[in-house]
Amino acid sequence: MPREKYRVHEVAKDFGTNSKKILAILEKYSDEARTHMAALEDRELDIIFETITQENAVESFDAYFAAGEKQREQAEKQKEQAEKPQEVKQEAAETPAPQETAAKDETAKEEKLAVKPEKKPAESAAQEKKPKPQQKPENKQSQQQKPQQAPAKKKEEPKEKTVQSRTKGEKRRIDTRSSNVDLEKYNEKYEEIATEGGRRMNEMSSAKQKLKQKSQQYRKQGTRSSKRETESERLKRIAAERAKKTLVVKIPEEITVGDLAALLRRTAPEVIKEMFKLGVMATVNQTIDFDTAEIVATELGAKVEKEVVVTIEERIIDDHEDSEEDLLPRDPVVVVMGHVDHGKTSILDAIRNSSVTETEAGGITQHIGAYRVDLNGQMITFLDTPGHAAFTSMRARGAMATDIAVLVVAADDGIMPQTIEAINHAKAAGVQIIVAINKMDKEGANPDRVKQQLTEYSLVPEEWGGDTICVPVSAKTGMGIDSLLEAILLVAEMAELKANPNRAAKGVVIEARLDKGRGPIATLLVQNGTLHAGDIIVAGQSVGKVRVMSTERGQRIKSAGPSVPVEITGLGTVPNAGDTFDVASDEKLARELVERKIHEAKQEQFNAVQKVTLDNLFSSLQEGQVKELAIIVKADVQGSVEAVRQNLEKLTNEEVRVRVIHGGVGAINESDVQLAGVSNAIIVGFNVRPDANAQALAERDGVEMRMYRVIYDCIEEIEAAMKGMLAPKTREVALGRIEVRTVMNLSSAGKIAGSYVLEGKVARNALIRVVRDGIVITEDSISSLRRFKDDVKEVTAGFECGIGLEKFNDIKEGDIFECFLIEEYRED
Repeated sequence: MPREKYRVHEVAKDFGTNSKKILAILEKYSDEARTHMAALEDRELDIIFETITQENAVESFDAYFAAGEKQREQAEKQKEQAEKPQEVKQEAAETPAPQETAAKDETAKEEKLAVKPEKKPAESAAQEKKPKPQQKPENKQSQQQKPQQAPAKKKEEPKEKTVQSRTKGEKRRIDTRSSNVDLEKYNEKYEEIATEGGRRMNEMSSAKQKLKQKSQQYRKQGTRSSKRETESERLKRIAAERAKKTLVVKIPEEITVGDLAALLRRTAPEVIKEMFKLGVMATVNQTIDFDTAEIVATELGAKVEKEVVVTIEERIIDDHEDSEEDLLPRDPVVVVMGHVDHGKTSILDAIRNSSVTETEAGGITQHIGAYRVDLNGQMITFLDTPGHAAFTSMRARGAMATDIAVLVVAADDGIMPQTIEAINHAKAAGVQIIVAINKMDKEGANPDRVKQQLTEYSLVPEEWGGDTICVPVSAKTGMGIDSLLEAILLVAEMAELKANPNRAAKGVVIEARLDKGRGPIATLLVQNGTLHAGDIIVAGQSVGKVRVMSTERGQRIKSAGPSVPVEITGLGTVPNAGDTFDVASDEKLARELVERKIHEAKQEQFNAVQKVTLDNLFSSLQEGQVKELAIIVKADVQGSVEAVRQNLEKLTNEEVRVRVIHGGVGAINESDVQLAGVSNAIIVGFNVRPDANAQALAERDGVEMRMYRVIYDCIEEIEAAMKGMLAPKTREVALGRIEVRTVMNLSSAGKIAGSYVLEGKVARNALIRVVRDGIVITEDSISSLRRFKDDVKEVTAGFECGIGLEKFNDIKEGDIFECFLIEEYRED
């Protein structure tokens, strides 16, 4: 069995000294640094025992043992003197012999490390008879002789020392030179400690077991007592608990009977019974309003509070009313309305000193435009709306978003159908109307007849005692423009237009379109607050962050206040024109709100589909005899899509039903052609062109595509086709496609397009349609066609050439020229 480790501090404790002394002894014989926790080997223990033995050696063992004998005799005398036991003990303690003190120390140290020897009674008796040494010099002399005696002791046989044991009458022989150390007595001590600790652990575990048994018994008693509780006792206990505290419940606007019972901590039959008493018949899953739920809950002893439901809109959109001190003056927003070709855009051109009309197809406004004009330091925002009947919704949006409506009436034509419609829109929006009687420079202009016609629609001129300002103007000569502007400023000043710029922006979407490179682009009119770049906006079913914000002239700006129209990018999808937009405080919640709106719109569309029932079965069979014309509408801006859709669906008659199955913004692509092929529909493109892949797919699948730049032609052709009277006299013959690869600026001929013929050919007498990113820019005729320095009549595919156009000079690299001819033909 391996011996346990014997550490420095244990040796020091057994010898009755400190660890430093033991470590000092070890340092003399070893260079290794030790600590008080170091374990000692047998060799090191021998060194320590030898050193300490030599330090405490005596000259004569006889004198040493005699001192022990004398001590015993004194102890016997102390027993005999029973009268004064304490005094004798004190005297013995106060006057010990020097050798006696040394003997006691030596005995204590040697007993701790001694090995139990065999007892020799004869020797012990002889030693008891020997006298003790009495003089100190003998001890000193023995200490001086220690170094000389040490070697002699090694040669002699080991001497034995007899010391008094702790037990009276028992002696031990200890061989201090032996290397064997008896650790049994220490092991006995450790075993006693371990036994004591185990006994205590057993006592603690038994105490825990008793406590656990008591707790289990207590639980069993509680379970048995609860089982013994009857139903009537339980109801009494619940009633007592309810009586102690009044239950407070929060009830929403609508709640089911089952949920109300759960809130009131009652069973559903109890709530239904209470409702039956009040004369209300309801089932568990039936929904009741707040008033009914409040009465029932009050009758059942509960206190009711109305639950306030905070919607996502309320959390992310600032919709509070502005106080009077926060409002500041703002610029007026003016909409120009009137019949088609009465000069609305021309009047706006005269005000802006620019030319917009020339860029519109056929001189007719196809889109809505927003412009800012500075009039002597006063900014005015103008909205130009189309006047054709197809753009009713655009005029309605324009009227709702503005403060003043300028009604343009031609002096030679008078009031026309769209003029009446514009009057009704302005009155419905509650805006002030200013009448501009245009074309005063033409012969046959009769402003008095126009004023007479206005009175028929409750617009009485100021000259005739009314409150409608009528200003005769001429957009061509500029006559009366200043008077019109003064009238606008006067009406704006009287209206005291105000807004709060120090809040989140709110406004309306004027127009929206999809750009190939920039993505969805929306024209917004800020009505209240200030819109900043980087704001999160929610516009209808579209959400996004404002990345770039620019004016109508293309200047980038960082913020836009009330009455400022801006064009922004960053929306996820193209919003619908006329949608209101709000700045949201949290993008994640804003996207969640838009997803919910899209889901609700789909649900509404799904619910709008009429299911076949016994009631409408016969009518559905009759409708099966009606032909359906499915149409896909693609346009350059969202407003045009809506206008074309509404007007095409109005063409439905008893025999043919027109249904627009899809409407979108941008060029016609392959997915549109595939949808048309599956749905047996035709594609109507308004101011857009198909890409090459879509064109090839349409030719392969036989899908008809019709492109228009003026909405008149689209509506008239569809209507004629429905009535069976479609007889076009001309048709377009495509000749080829040309790509512009470089643009040369010549002083003699202007801009020349260095082009490459992709397919087909280009002829000198043909027409050119300029297409940029799928959008038709213009149509023009060829002024020059050259190959190198020679004028040629035509250039075929695979060759380069230079093409000059007669009117259009804004040619850019990457433009596609579509070469075509218009030819007349007669149907057989």
